[in-house]
Formats: sequence, structure tokens, C-alpha cells
Amino acid sequence: MRLSDCHNVDDFRRLAKARLPWPVFDYIDGAADDEATKARNTAAFGDVDLVPDVLAGVAEIDTSIMLMGRESALPLMLSPTALQRVFHWQGERAVARAAEKFGVWFGISSLATVSIEDIGALVSSPKLFQLYVHKDKGLNASMIERCRAAKFDALALTVDTIVSGKRERCLRSGFTTPPRYTAANLLGYAMKPRWGLDYVFREKFGLPNLDGHVSEGTGKAVSIAEYFNTMLDTSMDWDTAARIRQDWGGTFCLKGVMSAGDARRAVEIGADAIMISNHGGRQLDGSRAPFDQLAEIVDAVGGEIEIICDGGVRRGTHVLKALAQGATAASGGRLYLYALAAAGQAGVERVLGLLKDEIERDMRLMGVTHIDQLTRDRLRSR
Repeated sequence: MRLSDCHNVDDFRRLAKARLPWPVFDYIDGAADDEATKARNTAAFGDVDLVPDVLAGVAEIDTSIMLMGRESALPLMLSPTALQRVFHWQGERAVARAAEKFGVWFGISSLATVSIEDIGALVSSPKLFQLYVHKDKGLNASMIERCRAAKFDALALTVDTIVSGKRERCLRSGFTTPPRYTAANLLGYAMKPRWGLDYVFREKFGLPNLDGHVSEGTGKAVSIAEYFNTMLDTSMDWDTAARIRQDWGGTFCLKGVMSAGDARRAVEIGADAIMISNHGGRQLDGSRAPFDQLAEIVDAVGGEIEIICDGGVRRGTHVLKALAQGATAASGGRLYLYALAAAGQAGVERVLGLLKDEIERDMRLMGVTHIDQLTRDRLRSR
């Protein structure tokens, strides 16, 4: 299978699976417990249907939106995800360049494998930093200040990782960062020599946003579950979120909001945006899908705060359904991580091009020329 054979996100998933060692692929692809929530994140979009109009004069359409104070050419955001240079040696740089080419928002994680400063200098397109609140308050302050100096456009505080979900695929494979080879997983790594050569001979792996504070993930192999359970601040509460918003002083987003009550609290502390998200089904299995919760949250705070529906997006129609339900934008991680793992920057550009084409074609088929014409009267529940 070649890159040119990839025509949708599932095709990129298959190519990524063919090219990655299985413990690395399972880290991307896996989720918590029975992975029921991960499956529901995409399936939820199938519970509503789009109602198109015809003869609408759609020769010219406008797919752009304003999101968190910056224009985005598409109503789609690339969610922040960790460890990207484990998946492909180009890592976050590939995602940043592809996002800039298509004029869309992207984010990097606290556990990014490229530094805040490198990404800030690399692209001028809209960029977000996703903050995990660590027990080390000096580390938190350092990352916020570095983002300010690097002119990041927004800070997203992740609020759904007080402890790690039970990611059973990673428990079986022994996946750590950097990779630790065991009897159970050694063959999986040995069978993908191209990945191994890139990992060993390209830029030395590290988590540069943690430099000077912790060694985990750089010199010391650690699982993500172990990292979350030992390094992150379990006492984080709404007062913490309000202080971080004040310390940052710029555009502020809460990532991981799933209830209307929490969305209301986000408005009350002055957040500019929320990402309705269950962390890709990687935390609380059996929780609701973001799209399932979207209408309830829009009814509670729509018009008072920007709302990003995060997770499960695989098609342009999923984006349009989220917008029609009242979201400002849609976002996802796996939708571009599979493409990154499959082919680096070329893969991310191809998947973005495919999704752009789908959004444009589907808007024409819906009989709409601008995003704000996608309203709830365009949807029907099954």
C-alpha cells in the first residue's frame, strides 16, 4: 500500500499499521479499558443525518471561520498530541508545516518531542499549547512563559488527566517513551527496521518542554500511565484553572470538558473556548462521546464561549454535523497521527487535502455557501 492509495483516514490507519512497530501503533490506536468510548466517538456522528437543499448556487463557497481570535481556512483543528517523533522522525515539525500550508490551527503537547521555541520559530499559523499541570509548579510556570515568548496564540489546559486511563494495549506491549525493549515486544520493533533506523540515527529523542525539570521520557523510559500517575497534580481544581488563565493572560481554552455544568464554569472563569473531549476515549471508558454531548453544551453556553467538538472525526460530513449542531469547529488527533505515521509531512498534507475536499464538496451538496448556514434545521436524528 502506498500513500497515493490512501483516500480516507481509515486508509492512513492501515498504512500506519503496516509501517510502525506494533507497540507504537497500538499506542496511537488504543484507548482505555474495552475501548467502547473510542468507538462511540466516531459512531455518534452516524446517529444524525444531514438534510440538503438544492438549487442553491454553490459555485463559490467559503469554508473559513474565526477561532480563538485567528482566522482558520477550514473549520477543522489538529488537536495536540504527545510523542510525535516516535511515530515519524519529522514529528511535530511535519504537522506544523502541513497546518500552515492549509491555514488551520494545530496544537503541541507538554509532552511534545519538538520544543516550544522551535515550533514558534517554524510557523506563523495559529498554534496552541496544551498544558498538563505538573506537581512541579516551576515547570508549569516555565512552559507558560516559554509559550508567551514564542508567541503561541492560545493555551489549552487539559482537565481530564488527573490520573491515567487504563490503556490495556500499552500494558500488553510494554510501550514506554523512549521505547524499552522487552521479550514481549522486541520482535515487533525488529520487524520494522526502517522505523528503527530513523529512530536511532535521526535527531536524538527527547521531551524538550520538560528540560531542566524532569528526566522522564528523555533519558528514563516511562509509560504514559506511569508519567501521568506520578508527575501530574491531582489536586488541580477550578481555582487552579482560573490562576493558570490569569498567569497566561492570553487566549485560554479548557480541553476535556464534557458536561454542561463544567462548560458553565468555564464561562465563569473567563475561558475563551472549550474543547468537548474525552481524550480520544483514552481516559474514562464508558463516558459519552463529544458529539453526543454537543447539543446539550451548546444549549447551555452557546454564544458565550467558543465550542470545539474534539474526537472521532474521520470525514468531512462529521465536521459539518458538528457545526450544524452548534460547534465553532471540530478537531481530532488520530485523523492526522495515522497520516503522520504513514508518511510524515506528505501524509499529513494528503489527509488535510482529502478532508478539505470533502468539506467543500459536502457543503456544495448540502446547498450551503458559508459555514454559518449550517444550523440544526439541517439535521435529523434517526
